[in-house]
Amino acid sequence: MFETIKNAWSIKELRKKILFTLLIILIVRIGMGTITVPYVNPEAVGLIFNSTNNQFFGYLSLLSGGAFQSMTLFAMSITPYINASIIVQLLTIAIPALEKMVKEGGDEGRKKQAALTRYVTVAIGLIQGFAYYTAIKNQSIQLTDGSYVDVLENPNVWKAFVIIASFAAGSAIIMWLGEQINSYGIGNGISIILFVGIISRIPSICVSLYANVAAGTLNIFVLAAVLLAFLAVIIFIVFVTDAERRLPTQYAKRVVGRKVYGGQTSFIPLKVNMTGVMPVIFASSIVSLPSIIYSFCGKTASGFGNEYNGFWDAVISWLSSPSPVYVVLYFLMIIGFSFFYAYTQFNPIEVANNLKSQGGSIPGYRPGKPTADYISKVLKKVTIIGAGFLGFIAVLPIIVSVFSKSLSGIALGGTTVLIVVGVALDTVKAMEAQIVMRYHKGFLD
Repeated sequence: MFETIKNAWSIKELRKKILFTLLIILIVRIGMGTITVPYVNPEAVGLIFNSTNNQFFGYLSLLSGGAFQSMTLFAMSITPYINASIIVQLLTIAIPALEKMVKEGGDEGRKKQAALTRYVTVAIGLIQGFAYYTAIKNQSIQLTDGSYVDVLENPNVWKAFVIIASFAAGSAIIMWLGEQINSYGIGNGISIILFVGIISRIPSICVSLYANVAAGTLNIFVLAAVLLAFLAVIIFIVFVTDAERRLPTQYAKRVVGRKVYGGQTSFIPLKVNMTGVMPVIFASSIVSLPSIIYSFCGKTASGFGNEYNGFWDAVISWLSSPSPVYVVLYFLMIIGFSFFYAYTQFNPIEVANNLKSQGGSIPGYRPGKPTADYISKVLKKVTIIGAGFLGFIAVLPIIVSVFSKSLSGIALGGTTVLIVVGVALDTVKAMEAQIVMRYHKGFLD
């Protein structure tokens, strides 16, 4: 990886792309860390979110690099864009006109799909901003001296408009910055912004772990074992991310004039984890929905294992991390969304038809439906392995945090490690592709 970065830096054009990407990252960090939303008391918001122990709020804070907890301009980070992308993809599959526009429209069709995603992002940003405003407008926190501090003093229509507009504008700006990285930088812009937000939280996590060790609430040997396990998980993620199942294909020979075409042996690659981290992100959003709605109603669940204040408080606590019901639902939703996205991205019937039209076949299977059935069968097996891998990585830190309260901060570690490792690998591959396009010495020697 370091050799790839060194080679990319030595090429002037790639060096400009890297510097441009770093500039965008700097702008994002300024928006996440210094520009606060008007009329909101960020200190009070931070104290409230720390005391509620809401899994989804902690998830948003981690993905936004602490911007959500500090109520800065980029508090919603790229979550509206991610949700918009999911909705547009689902609509493209469900509505034949949209599917036809994307498949047959070429670059123009993809541009229209991207424009639709932008509009949906702004709409979701407004809805999500209104939901956040509703959640914080009547919130207050009691300080150690017994006094109360309101998150928002004297809420009115004007303050609501400014806060909601600021949230929506921040999500639109961060979406635009990500698109600039796609056009003039290196790698996928949205993924890199997500990557930076997660990485920026590492120092505070390290400080928290050090404080726990110094206070005696966390054993140094337990911390060492966790770090070794963390390293093993990273290696495992890299291995599974690069793993693929190759289906051999054989192309028939064709004689055109005096030349013979075809006759080659190739393969169809099926990635074990072809869905990436999207099933985890979507599953975590859905499974946390009950506690989010409960929080927006101005209430906070007691937490699993505590004394419950009524029926709904008990229900929400059982549907919140780290209860067994939450863990099981989380795991099953990851499995379900993994299958959904796998078959969305890879259509066995379409692949079989393309293979048949090109004169190819899979040895031992007739072209057409038998080939499609075989590809679908293999895809199911591969997806089960990939989905189980995602579910295991996402659920493991939550289970670990149950046995040690001092390790509760790593409850979101599985998801974030998947994102960080995946983005790092994709960015390095993008650099390697750019180097190969501009530097062919190895092929010419």
